[in-house]
Amino acid sequence: MVKRFIALVLVLAVGGLFAVLLATYAPDAELNQTARYYAQRTAQDLGAANIVTAIIVTYRGLDTLGEVTVLFLAATIVGLVLSQGGQSGTPARGRVPVGELLTTGSRYLAPLILLLGVYVFVNGHLTPGGGFQGGAIIASGTLLLLLADPLRRFGHRLIAAVESVAGVVYVLIGLLGLILAGGFLDNRILPTGALGALFSAGAIPLIYVLIGLKVGAEVSSMLVSLAETDAETREEA
Repeated sequence: MVKRFIALVLVLAVGGLFAVLLATYAPDAELNQTARYYAQRTAQDLGAANIVTAIIVTYRGLDTLGEVTVLFLAATIVGLVLSQGGQSGTPARGRVPVGELLTTGSRYLAPLILLLGVYVFVNGHLTPGGGFQGGAIIASGTLLLLLADPLRRFGHRLIAAVESVAGVVYVLIGLLGLILAGGFLDNRILPTGALGALFSAGAIPLIYVLIGLKVGAEVSSMLVSLAETDAETREEA
């Protein structure tokens, strides 16, 4: 009873805080100096039609590197924790019955999901989307395959190789920005091209391809580790 009362008080306190913030909120009449610079100069300086993409990949590239690193650490920790419960990758006995619709559908949908993910991060400098979104879409294809066949085995070495190579090349491009351009992950190490063209925005498309592959590999690695642990638990039972 006491725990429920404390939880209720905390919920009411947080709700009251947000109510005060909402009641006193007043939108800015104009952009601040930093936001105005981004809005007016991003397309001209970096050649990216998607201003949000340009800000994430270049102006705040170090923060994006930190986000990718956090995701990498999360995937590594999940793999290490789950590996303590048994030998990952051991073939499980028996099959888990699944619907014919899911099995057949996964065969046709998985390649299309992969293609959509690639499209999203390749065109991230032109349209809404980017590396994180495209990587998540690719990982959803892995999830679909695992739902269709829970005992499916994926190559951990291949996933780790894609993840590692993408991360290393990402950092190298960032360092090239320091050497050849104006700062870490400066996209102008390559020609910015014509605004709105597929091959434009300098190195941003390449950076987003690397982020998409890395995010897709990391999330897929976590999903595969969880699926294998679940299969081993069924086998022991």
